Amino acid sequence: MSPETLLQAPIPISTEPSAFSPEQFDQVVMTTYGRFPITLDRGEGCRVWDTDGNAYLDCVAGIATCTLGHAHPALVKAVTQQIKKLHHVSNLYYIREQGQLAQWIVDNSCADRVFFCNSGAEANEAAIKLARKYAHDVQDIQYPVILTAKASFHGRTIATVTATGQEKYQKGFDPLLPGFAYVSYNDIEALEHAIGDIDEGNRRVGAIMLEPLQGEGGVRPGDLEYFLRVRKICDDNGLLLILDEVQVGMGRTGKLWGYENLGIEPDIFTSAKGLAGGIPIGAMMCKSSCDRFGPGNHASTFGGNPFACAAGLAVAETISAEGLLQNAQARGEQLRKTLRAITNQHPDLFVEVRGWGLINGIELNAEREITSIDLVKAAMDEGLLLVPAGPKVVRFVPPLIISAEEIEEAGTAFERAIAAVLA
Repeated sequence: MSPETLLQAPIPISTEPSAFSPEQFDQVVMTTYGRFPITLDRGEGCRVWDTDGNAYLDCVAGIATCTLGHAHPALVKAVTQQIKKLHHVSNLYYIREQGQLAQWIVDNSCADRVFFCNSGAEANEAAIKLARKYAHDVQDIQYPVILTAKASFHGRTIATVTATGQEKYQKGFDPLLPGFAYVSYNDIEALEHAIGDIDEGNRRVGAIMLEPLQGEGGVRPGDLEYFLRVRKICDDNGLLLILDEVQVGMGRTGKLWGYENLGIEPDIFTSAKGLAGGIPIGAMMCKSSCDRFGPGNHASTFGGNPFACAAGLAVAETISAEGLLQNAQARGEQLRKTLRAITNQHPDLFVEVRGWGLINGIELNAEREITSIDLVKAAMDEGLLLVPAGPKVVRFVPPLIISAEEIEEAGTAFERAIAAVLA
């Protein structure tokens, strides 16, 4: 076929739900995920349906991303109106929706400035770059080190996977980026020792980067006393405190930002997943005192485009209009009560229930062979979507709109899944 004929030939694309099988998918898409054998086709509220018509109660929400669930009228209206008007322009120009979303974030957080990008990893990458720039410009550190926590998760870029304190994510990607060191989470003595040990002339700690609650690390909330001490250590030593709120921000914990659970304010913090309810966006926020970026220091082609920011504004407005912070608090309490009752019924299988708001985990007994994947698969068979947080923790992160009846339904389905696994 000649090049001219190829240009004229239509590209065959089928829109039939069953027209593209998992087998075909795996032939053309790289296997960077171990996917479950269902193809989701549509959603409404807290429910999704696969291409075979099976319904599922969605307690994954795109991994803490679909803040308003699926097909929420406010989000549908916002993106429909925006795509008809203007969906993308370069950051060489002023973008009204970007400014409006930044203003909302500044008005509702401790931040003074906002940088927009497309994902959590990019937001954390921006935070790392800003901390390094600050180290050179203000702290007079030639070789700055950022302390992060073991069992943390900060992303998949080479910088953020290095910041991630889990070897399983780093394996095979050497050489990793220099300038990071790891300490145990919620262990103030380990952190203080690390700061002292790393102080070697031009190589010093410039920043500490932590998650208010470790998500991928097993749904482990930060200790209040620990974070109060970390903040004081940073103040006393002129260090920056960076909080990764990619998973816990935007109302997930029952408060707008995770740091509000800990009685402190960070110098820099990041957000992404829930910020636009599933439309790709990321943001790095900072106080003006540590804003060292100027033109050319950092950028993002798609970051803060009108489409994504319109979605973010719709999510922000809906959180307030529908009282979703209060709902996250109430439904989270209900879910933890339900899961603790299940733990009491199976004391040899489960050891603990942890979480804030609507990010919760139930931990399996390490001595039992049953894994989180086993329970996630069994729950799927019962019409409930859950997600692991490591090999021994099952995570519940439903949309913030979930109802009391749906929490009850999730608990009943989870009990059936447990029975199936134990049978």
